Amino acid sequence: MSGIPAGGVERTIHVRLDAIRENVGRFAELVSPAEVMAVVKADAYGHGAIAVARAALEGGASWLGVAHIAEALALRDAFIEAPLLAWLHTPHSPFEEAVARRVRLGISSREELDRAARAAVVTRRRATVHLKIDTGLGRNGSTPRGWHDLLVIAEQHERRGTIRVEGVFSHLSVAEDPARDTETDCQREAFDDAVAAAREHGFGVRVAHLANTAAALRRPDLHYDMVRVGIGTYGLSPLPSSAAAPFTLQPALSFRTVLSAIKVLPAGHGISYGARHTTSRPTRVGLVPVGYGDGLPRSARGMSVTIGGVAHPILGVIAMDQFVIGLDGEDESSRPQPPRVGDEVVVIAHEGVNSADAWAAAAGTINYEIVTRLGMRAHRSYS
Repeated sequence: MSGIPAGGVERTIHVRLDAIRENVGRFAELVSPAEVMAVVKADAYGHGAIAVARAALEGGASWLGVAHIAEALALRDAFIEAPLLAWLHTPHSPFEEAVARRVRLGISSREELDRAARAAVVTRRRATVHLKIDTGLGRNGSTPRGWHDLLVIAEQHERRGTIRVEGVFSHLSVAEDPARDTETDCQREAFDDAVAAAREHGFGVRVAHLANTAAALRRPDLHYDMVRVGIGTYGLSPLPSSAAAPFTLQPALSFRTVLSAIKVLPAGHGISYGARHTTSRPTRVGLVPVGYGDGLPRSARGMSVTIGGVAHPILGVIAMDQFVIGLDGEDESSRPQPPRVGDEVVVIAHEGVNSADAWAAAAGTINYEIVTRLGMRAHRSYS
């Protein structure tokens, strides 16, 4: 069945919400009694934050996580009332609105803690915070050396009634790599020390969370009270292909368009910028009207897309708005009829030669980037 809707829409990103529900449900079963936070930052990794958030909650997530407060507020605007944590801030992030609308704040520094306390005074609502410790990733989060001082300040604010320390969290750097489990173990030890110190300061720490998707899949010792499931929510795995997941993930996203033109090029004809591909014989080619302006990686090499289930190689480099595919091939003999203008082209499929994983391998990147970078020129549809 065609994934292109009626009404002239030429580029469609389709998301199977049943796959989102199933993936989250499987994680919930796997990590129970720990809770699941579905991470829906970056517009749910390109899948659409509002629709995905609702599906994830229906599937068994009890929390939602985002990077920026603005992302959390957009979910609140959509009447999503589940617990929400936002953890990446700038001096201009709207702490007051976050506190007023019951968004939990990830706190990495004394400055952020003080801002949360001031927001609580202004809004007359206690700020609920999760303190972040940097256990080895080297991004935001208090250093272990500064952790004691952060706890002292948090204790003062909690006594004044301006904040409530609900959680402690950190983020893993190499949990997907079994060969580097020693490094992950070191992060676990540092995290345990941080949680113990917080409890020594009198904080209940109702929610300690360290595990990402990779750790949720392969390190049950890191599940603690909650796991943050990012890429796994969308049916994609962070694990190397040699590492088996305990269950089969269901990719949720596909990207489809239509064949916009067909012609025959003579032998010796260059294709696309730089003429990196030159025909060796008269070649029937098709034009596909999507490109790096829609988020496809220009760096991808050796990729194919499918028409009617038959793979067609991309010839030459991907341009901003289009790329060229070869329509002559060994599989053509089994096709009832040759491709025609207007036929559906599956650019990213759930599996196979044009899956998100295949695109990532062809571009030398990760599946996270392939789906997250897809642009807004494509219509989003859901089922």
